[in-house]
Parts: sequence; C-alpha cells; structure tokens
Amino acid sequence: MAVGTVQLEKKGKKKRVAWGITGSGDRLHEVIETMKQIREQYQNEVRITIYLSKAGNQILNFYRLLEDLKENFDKIRVEINSNVPTLAVQLQSEKIKFLLIAPATGNTVAKIATGIADTLLTNSVIMALKSFIPVYILPCDLKEGTAATQLPDGREMKIRVRKEDVENVKKLAAMDGVVILEKTEEIQHVFQKHFKTES
Repeated sequence: MAVGTVQLEKKGKKKRVAWGITGSGDRLHEVIETMKQIREQYQNEVRITIYLSKAGNQILNFYRLLEDLKENFDKIRVEINSNVPTLAVQLQSEKIKFLLIAPATGNTVAKIATGIADTLLTNSVIMALKSFIPVYILPCDLKEGTAATQLPDGREMKIRVRKEDVENVKKLAAMDGVVILEKTEEIQHVFQKHFKTES
C-alpha cells in the first residue's frame, strides 16, 4: 500500500527545469515572452525555476522586466556566490531535467569555454556537464560583424561582435552535452524534445 502511494506521488510529480539569465539585454524581452508561453503550455508537467546571475538581476531591473517575471513564475533565485543558491548540487543529484541559459553574455560564454566556474551559472554548467545533464545556451554573440540590440529606453544600439567572441561560442558548441541555440524559437523545440504537452 505504501509502495503504491509512493509510486503515484512520483508519477504525478512535475519535472524540473532550471532557466539561467545572465546580464545581457539582447533578446531578453523575447526570451521572457517565449518562456511565459512555455510555462503556460507545460504548466501541468514542468516546474521552471529561474536563476539570476548578479548581473542578470541588475539588467532585469534596468529593463523593468523583473516584476513581469515575478508575476509569471513562482520561483526566482538570485546569485549570492558560485554555490548559492544550490543549483549545482541539484544538477549533480539529477533533480533537474536540463539547464537553459538564455540569453548568455559573451563573458559567461567565455568563462564556460575556458573552464572557469566562478559564478553561479558558470559553475552550474560545468557541474551539469559532469553529471550528464543537458545544457542549452542562447549566446548573444553568434556571428562576427555588427549587430543591433535594444536599450532599456527602446533605442537601438549597434555593437561589434568580435572574432574572439564567436570563437568561444564555437568552443561551447564542440563540448559534449552543450547545445547552442541560435534563435529564441528554438527554446520551444527543447521543451518539445524533453516533454509532452497535455492534450
């Protein structure tokens, strides 16, 4: 009787996904809108917990999007150091289905590409990969040249994507367990791959 109860509880338990946000404003609004749609679509099956880097927390305030996240997602954790909140531990214990970093700054990408794990999200990526947990990353800097990004006041700003930034993305793409997302819409495909929606 007790065994059957435990099995039922496990069967009805929601799967967990960790979504990390770094200090990039590039495509931030559209990523949030996509994640809100996904949360609604998979609300009976998936629990999404947001993990903000210190810079991610700042940029959300700059873009006035933090309240929007709080209204639409139940759990938001802000980085204190590389081990707190305990995201890396949860990944190692296989409590989380996959880790999504979107959007990811050039700084975060460079650190992961060179094995530096001194922040909550870079440390968590390394720990996820060591534990065979899939990692999906949407980098800001994909192609060398000039790109446009939107400032908090709505104005457009041109930025230069350096050769070095693109090389770091290529290093990530070559890592076992890492999948690079080029478009925001690809986040939907990630959830479709791992979960089935309620009919």
